[in-house]
Amino acid sequence: MASLKVDKMNHYIMKELSLILRDEVKDPALRMCTVTSVSCTNDMSVAKVYVTFMKNQGKGLQALDRCKGFIRSQLARRLKIRKCPELIFKVDESLEYGNRIEELIKNLH
Repeated sequence: MASLKVDKMNHYIMKELSLILRDEVKDPALRMCTVTSVSCTNDMSVAKVYVTFMKNQGKGLQALDRCKGFIRSQLARRLKIRKCPELIFKVDESLEYGNRIEELIKNLH
């Protein structure tokens, strides 16, 4: 189970990443990118960042990988931490899964 410190860091990282993507990253492929959740390891060396895209997930993930260094440096500056976790971006498929389940339930009736 994650500690309270890790839970707080997950929340802060999610909030700041959303602001960084909205305000500072100028890549057009990331205009419709939403951070849905963040999961840090217990030692906070790695953070898995789950994102969704309105259009073209492939280009969006490539753009995030290109901007990863800039995003990480901005995150460290905003959170005022010395060692910022390594960011691993993943597409959040829970929304698609939920939509699929909803369709299956509708088809039952």
